[in-house]
This record gives sequence, structure tokens and C-alpha cells, in this order.
Amino acid sequence: MSEKKKGLIRRFFGAIWAVYKGFRSTVLNIIFILLVVLLATAIFGGDDKVKVAETSALYLNLRGDLVEEKRYVDPISAALNESLGGQEERPEVLVSEVVKVINHASKDNRIQAMVLDLSGLGGASLDKLQAVGKALEAFKASGKKIFAYGAYYAQNQYFLASYADEISLEPMGAVILEGYGSYPMFYKNALEKLKVSTHVFRVGTYKSAVEPFTRNDMSAEAKEANSAWLNELWADYKQQVAERRNFAVETFDETFTALYEKVKAADGDLGQYALNSKLVDSIQTREEFRRSLIAVVGKNDKHTYNHVTFADYAKLVLPAKQFDNPLTEKVAVVVARGMIVDGTAKAGMIGGDSTAALLRRARHDDKVKAVVLRIDSGGGSAFASEVIGQEIALLREAGKPVIASMGAVAASGGYWIAAPANEIWAAPTTITGSIGIFGLLHTFENVMQTLGLNVDGVGTTELAGFSAGVPVFNGLTEPAKDLMQLLIERGYTEFLTMVGENRDMTIEAVDKVAQGRVWTGRTALELGLVDKLGTFDDAIARAAELAGLTQYDVSVVQHELSPTEQLLADIFGSAKAKGWLPSVAEQPQNRALRQLTQQVKQDFVLMNQFNDPNGIYSYCLSCQIN
Repeated sequence: MSEKKKGLIRRFFGAIWAVYKGFRSTVLNIIFILLVVLLATAIFGGDDKVKVAETSALYLNLRGDLVEEKRYVDPISAALNESLGGQEERPEVLVSEVVKVINHASKDNRIQAMVLDLSGLGGASLDKLQAVGKALEAFKASGKKIFAYGAYYAQNQYFLASYADEISLEPMGAVILEGYGSYPMFYKNALEKLKVSTHVFRVGTYKSAVEPFTRNDMSAEAKEANSAWLNELWADYKQQVAERRNFAVETFDETFTALYEKVKAADGDLGQYALNSKLVDSIQTREEFRRSLIAVVGKNDKHTYNHVTFADYAKLVLPAKQFDNPLTEKVAVVVARGMIVDGTAKAGMIGGDSTAALLRRARHDDKVKAVVLRIDSGGGSAFASEVIGQEIALLREAGKPVIASMGAVAASGGYWIAAPANEIWAAPTTITGSIGIFGLLHTFENVMQTLGLNVDGVGTTELAGFSAGVPVFNGLTEPAKDLMQLLIERGYTEFLTMVGENRDMTIEAVDKVAQGRVWTGRTALELGLVDKLGTFDDAIARAAELAGLTQYDVSVVQHELSPTEQLLADIFGSAKAKGWLPSVAEQPQNRALRQLTQQVKQDFVLMNQFNDPNGIYSYCLSCQIN
């Protein structure tokens, strides 16, 4: 008996399915072959050997924000984004790598000079700029000159340029030093127009983290506190730059009137204004600058001065993989950078569980005799902060001293995780304190009414449905609000108690300098919130001293990629380095749009990362500098 013939509709969809399966199979095979080819080339192809002329300049062309730990970026997503014309949102460069490259160059007889191209340098705190600056000073001490050249120097860029022997500016260039500011965006009116209700529970006169969602402007208390530490930072900036450039602090123009008068005297020429104010040493075209460097290090076959870029020189002097000597005693470094969140997190964020696991690894490693916790965080989850704090206490119980080393920011939850350490070290310009907590909840009862929606039902108790999010749709009752405020007040008391016990202070004394107020490291030392002022290296040396070490290695305990993640990172990293991935330059209009939306996106991504199981947070939003 013959097989029954399939119907027309089944044959039609069957044909579509067959085409789809064939297409999918072909695409997957192409991707697989591409991955195999890339992997084989990455393993066996090797990089083109970087050549350094006998007399050459290190071309320090930094691109991105200066950081102490790079955030995790999915290699496939990054490669696809760049190949489609996108740009990495915030490229990053490790301070430690920049310092190592400069230090190696200072001892390399082939490197006779350095050129600072700072046009691509992004965000950087003063302590990170000073770490690079210390290496630049060592380079100059070796008898080699540093030349800075650019079309435009913003504040961070000029701070590094001030270490140069000579600063040159393009004829139509400018130097703009505007000072420090904190200008968050405020959303109260927008939320009201969307009929979103905002519920805030907090303790602390100066706890301004939630103000952007509850006000249309910055409160007087927040302005008072922020002005104090911003002025301290600006005074430090001016003093250091003025000393290196050998001019008076009054050279900095802080009003439009003063700037107008000086620019007017220069006939509206910003370059001439910079030269008149001794901000730069000369105005040169690119060709003039090239010729001046050719006279120092010689000429190459591309009609410019002999040089090697930062990235190329880094390939020569930095090991591809870092291996620890299993025989030596160590000071372990754990970097805690970013928002503190509950659970696990990739590099660039601080997961309560994942960071605690790093500390636990150091505790169970017999070769680790001391630990430095390097903090660069404005805080986050109070629960996660306590989980990390408990691991620090266990390290101390195991006889391993812990030094908390504060970087740019160690405030709120960032201070919470520092407090249990044997000693706290900060930079004079560290932003710290902000001891206080808050709860924030948005509810949509008015939105639901406008949309004609409702959530209703029954439960065995008045509490039923709370964890399921029913109050988000129906609003908070007054007793529920009272409960939340009670929990916040209890959390604040626990914060004060923990700090007091670890800092040998009474609760009253801690409360006096707490209330969510932000301080610089210098002021925090006077208030007893930190023990010493010093660099990251100073903190490592102190940890070794407390452990009684004279000979030791420094080992960074860091998040480990899974085998799959490492494989993909190697493949796509090699392909990107070799220029195999197509790229399209970002268009000016796209750049402007990205800058316009970045602040809004940042604020709402920030709030989306709040995942404390109790809804209690210790975070410093005002610690961000514009």
C-alpha cells in the first residue's frame, strides 16, 4: 500500500523548516570553522615581533579610563559591537600596567625620551594619576626627557602633562581646567508625571544617595558636604600642578570674568592664552613637533620620529600570563572595585559571595601571610558588605593581618568593608565616609489606575504577597512604611556599632562624623576614620611589616574565567589585536547621543543593581565627580 501523500500545507511548512535547518547548520559550521582558524592562528601564528629602534621614544598614547581592575566584558559581544561600528562604552587601562611599562622604559637604553599623547585618556582619580606620575618622575630621574603634545588638554590629561619637561599645544588647541563638580540628574518631576510613587527610608542628615529620585535639586545639606570635599580635591590639584609647572596657584582661572579678560588679552586665541598663562611651553604644528623629536631620537622610514606605542611596548615587557612562585611567601591583594551587590559578580563589580570567596582563598593559602584589600567603591548592598566584612574578621583570626587600602572612593559600603581591617590607609584625596544607610522603593499604584489595571486577591495574613511584590502594584501601607523605617534605623545602629568596635570609638563619636557625610582621606585621618595616608604600595609594605615579612612576592587574588570564557577571550583578543575584526569609526552625532544618554542610563542601571535581600543599602551617589 502506497504511503499517504502529505497535504499541501504540511509540505509548505516542511520545506520552510528544511530551509531553516540547512541555513542554521551552514551558519553554525561557518562559525565553528572561523573559531578553529582563529584559535589555531592565536596558538601557532604568534604576534609580529615588535621592533624598537636603537634610539627611540616611548609613545604613551593611553586610551580609556585609568583603573586598578578591568571590568569583565563578554569577548563575543565586544567583538560584534566593534565590527558593527560600535565603540566600547568605557575602555579601560590598568594603572599597574602603565606603571610597569614606564618603569621598564626608564631602564631601557633604547628608549631615550617619552611622548605623552593624552587625547584618549578618560576618567582617572587623583590617586591613580599620581601613581602614573610617580613613574614619570622616575623616568625623568633616569636622565630622559618627557614631551607632551596635544590639541586639547582636559583636566585629567593636563595633570599628567604637567609632569612633562615640555608641554606643546597645536595652534588651534586649548587647555581647559574647570575644577571639580558634582552634578547628578534629578528625576522627581519625571517620576511624578509617570505617576510613580517613591518611598525613601533613611538615616543621616547628609545621606543624599536617593535625592535624585526624591527632589528636583540638591539639598542644602548635600551642597554643604559636597562643597567641602570638592574644594579639598581642587586645592590639591592646583597646588601639585602649580609646583610642577613653577607658577602661582592664582594662575588658575575660576570665574568667567577672569577667563574672559585673559582670553581677550590674547585676541580670543585660546592657544595664546595657554602660552601667556604658562600652562604650555610652546605652540607647534604637528610637523614642527615631529621635527623636534627627530632631533632627539632620530627618524624612521615613515618620515616621523622613532617611537614605539604603549600597546606595542607593553607586549614586549609585560608577561602574557601571570604566574605565582609557589615557594615564596606572599602578600595577597584583593581588588574590590565597583558597586557592592549580593551574590556573585564579575570583575568590575563587588559580589558579596564572590569577593568573600577571594578572601577565603587567601585565608586558606598557607603561603599568603597578609592581605591588602584595595577598595574603589561607593558601596551598595549592606548585606553583601557584611558578608565581606565577616571574611576579613576571619582572616585576622587566622593570624593574617589585613590592610584596607582606599583608592579613589571607599564610601558607604566601601567604608563598611574597610572598617574590620587591622589598619585603613587612604590617599589624601580619597573620598570616604558616607556612613549611613537607606531603603528605596518605587510603587506603581497610580500607574495601575491610569492603565485600568488592578491586583487583588486574598491571603492568610496581612503580610501575604509582600515578597511577591504586591505592594509594588498596590502601594505601601503606613504600617509597612513604619516597619521599613525601623529596619533602616536598626541597620544604621549596626553600622555605627561595627565601626565603633573596629575603630575603638564610641557610637556617639562615630555618629558625630557619620550621618552619611562624605570626607576626604586627609580629613578622615583627623577624624579617626583612617589610620594612615599613603599609596597602594605603602599599604602593601605595611601589610608585609605586620606579617614580619622581609622577602615576599605580591600576588593578586582575582576572579578566574571559566575555560570557555578564557578560550573565547584568547581567540577574540588575538583577532582584535591583529586587526582582523572590521571596525567603523564612531560618528560625531552618535558620540553626542551616547554622551547625552549616558547619565540617565548610568543612574537607572545603578538602581537596577540594588539587590540587597533586605532592601537596605549603603551607597554614596554624590561621590561621583563631573
